[in-house]
Amino acid sequence: MAALFWQFFFYSFFGFLLEVAFARLTHSAKQDRKCHLLLPVCPVYGVGALAILILPEAIKSSPLLLYAAGAAVCTLAEWSLSLFYEKAAGVAFWDYRTLPLNLGGRVCLLFSLFWGLLSLPLVYGLSPILSQWAAAIPAAVTIPAALLYLGDAATSLFLLRRGGTEALRWYARFRPSEAR
Repeated sequence: MAALFWQFFFYSFFGFLLEVAFARLTHSAKQDRKCHLLLPVCPVYGVGALAILILPEAIKSSPLLLYAAGAAVCTLAEWSLSLFYEKAAGVAFWDYRTLPLNLGGRVCLLFSLFWGLLSLPLVYGLSPILSQWAAAIPAAVTIPAALLYLGDAATSLFLLRRGGTEALRWYARFRPSEAR
């Protein structure tokens, strides 16, 4: 169970880094992409990665099947988390309504295809390394880290319900005015 927590956390963090890189490359108006008050994480990536990693070995051993199944389970994870954020926190962290073949702005074909692509390096590259790393982290570190994560998640959910996604941008007041 501890290894699953760390994998979820690592992939949520890597997702945050991917989001920031994507925002910079596309010159997105919304440059900050985290979903928690303090921790730089995007949980949708952690959920998606774990969904891929629990796929049957027969699927994971075939790149074509992995691509298709990875796209499907990540799209389901993205749709589910979008619905959760909307219902539980009253916010939307992403909106694909301007992209073709979207479902209510929560998911779209283009990003589903990207999730399928990301499944391949996840299973064939990152997972073997990170699962060993995660298994080596002692419980004495895992329990406080999990409590920190849960506390940050609960606080973030509370603040999101009260002030939208701007409530998570506490650090913006420390930036020079031209960076805001």
